[in-house]
Amino acid sequence: MNKNKNYLTSISFVLIISGLFASGFDIEGMKKMAFILATFVAGIPIATKAYHSVKMRAFSIELLVTIAVIGAIFIQEYFEAAVVTFLFLFGDFLEARTLAKTRSALKELVDMAPQEAIVVRNGSQKIVSVEDVEVGERVVIQSGAKIPVDGRIVSGYAFINEAAITGEAIPAWKHEKDHVFSGTIVDNGFIEIIAEKVGDDTTFSRIIELVEEAQESKTKTEKFLNTFSHYYTPAVVGLATLVFVITRDLHLAITFLVIACPGALVIGAPVSNVAGIGNGAMHGVLVKGGEVMEKLSKVDTLMFDKTGTLTKGRPEVTDIRLFQEFEENELLRLVAQAEGISEHHLGQAIIKEAKARHLPITKAPEEGEVVKGHGIRAKVDGRRLVIGNRKLMKNEKVELPNELSQYAEEREIGGNTAVFVAVEDQMIAVISIADQIREDAAKALNEMRKNGVENIIMLTGDNCYTAELVATQLGIDKFYAELLPEQKVEYVKMFKQQERIVAMAGDGINDAPAIASADVGLAMGQSGTDISMETADVVLMGDKLMQFSHAYALSKATIRNMKQNTFLAVATVFILLIGVLIDSIHLASGMFIHEASVLLVILNGMRLIGFNQKSKKLGTKAQTAFRKQWGSSLLK
Repeated sequence: MNKNKNYLTSISFVLIISGLFASGFDIEGMKKMAFILATFVAGIPIATKAYHSVKMRAFSIELLVTIAVIGAIFIQEYFEAAVVTFLFLFGDFLEARTLAKTRSALKELVDMAPQEAIVVRNGSQKIVSVEDVEVGERVVIQSGAKIPVDGRIVSGYAFINEAAITGEAIPAWKHEKDHVFSGTIVDNGFIEIIAEKVGDDTTFSRIIELVEEAQESKTKTEKFLNTFSHYYTPAVVGLATLVFVITRDLHLAITFLVIACPGALVIGAPVSNVAGIGNGAMHGVLVKGGEVMEKLSKVDTLMFDKTGTLTKGRPEVTDIRLFQEFEENELLRLVAQAEGISEHHLGQAIIKEAKARHLPITKAPEEGEVVKGHGIRAKVDGRRLVIGNRKLMKNEKVELPNELSQYAEEREIGGNTAVFVAVEDQMIAVISIADQIREDAAKALNEMRKNGVENIIMLTGDNCYTAELVATQLGIDKFYAELLPEQKVEYVKMFKQQERIVAMAGDGINDAPAIASADVGLAMGQSGTDISMETADVVLMGDKLMQFSHAYALSKATIRNMKQNTFLAVATVFILLIGVLIDSIHLASGMFIHEASVLLVILNGMRLIGFNQKSKKLGTKAQTAFRKQWGSSLLK
């Protein structure tokens, strides 16, 4: 019946037109029959849904309409009964269509999912279903093709359109050793990759799953309205009965039933929620549900990790200073080999420098331990290494000579992070590493201040000098340096105890506890670890802080839109009820206005799909890339 609901609506409309035509020619029998048939055809799905809701002990809008229609037929108001059932069914059709449009971001994502892959098996290329690709297989992607799995480039180079993942329309240049994601498109070039994540484990599949779950989750407002409607519907039936008892006017009581339907009230909040989350997905921001959207709109305190969040997270070795007799490349090789056990950005920078010098670092350390927030201890080639910050050296009872300590302080004042290296408990060297502040960081923080953020705070495990330099450049209110992961959690809790609504943004494993402790946790998706992405409530797939600014502004617009819809729905019912009481609104006209109000709140909610679209100034190439990925309709 649901599959054929649109046909039933069309048949009902044709029968109503036939009845009006018969009325014009004074064919009373044909007129009455046409209106009764129209009522019956359109009323079947409404009455069926009402019956099932009663069986479930729930009072639905369909029940109100069914009672009203039976009453209208009883008093021989056949035209009004036909119009009410048709308009209700037609309104249901419009709701379904417009709600489907609000989910357009998810539909676009699903449509972009790759179906096939070219893999190299037994020395030859073979086309297989994307579900059959296995981890470790070599996958070939030609120009214009979609990348079917997450992987690492082992051969070739290409411009890759990553809009499906990051929301960024401009193609990214990728070459050997770079990582690529399922669902992105090779705009120009040819690459071969080694599959690292396949099937449901790919970033693209996880995005679709997260958006699906988010659009199904409800805000507190939606939950309240759903509960409210359960009590509201029987109350309306009771009031309509009371109206009849007082006035003895069955027509007025039936009209009251129809007018008081809370359709716009029930649909208004969900459509705003779905459209807002859909807009976020189009801009590379995953907001994990309506409740998160509601919390995000109330945030007044932002806390940021530094490395990989406010900075690019791609630090580079700027200097290696030896304080003992030791060959520089040999020391770098030992340290890089030890850092193989760590995922920390600083360790990866050292490994990157060693690879750039073509040093052999293929072996794993014989022993190794990551000391969270401090550094690492490892045994490489029979030598005991301690690599990390001052606190680690102090804990390991490694003495820091004055000259070395003074040099490290100078490097830190200059914006570098000083990594101390001890071999066999003797201080050997200081490796200086610097990271660059993200280009959009200052602008994003400024915009979020304008939108209502009162406090911006930086929590970092880095030294005080580097932290102060970054905080000064970005105009950050407060910073806390040289923190362990558990200390970051303490600061998050401290500000929450001050009745602040706190959002915490980070990207590493060490940030996950603080992200989980905040009212709203945010993770950098592209450079972030899996655990921080799973823990976070909001994920920035493009690693751009302007996406955070967009998400914050979007959350406020979504909740504002939700309130507008609620006000519009309540105001419409109030005005209609007054119209009924002063006898200026009747059954058919009231139903028409009611359905119009439902459509109006849906259209108002749909405005969120285009939120901030006009401010996106895309160049010609970017627009072309964007159209390929999302379709020209979204740019209009």
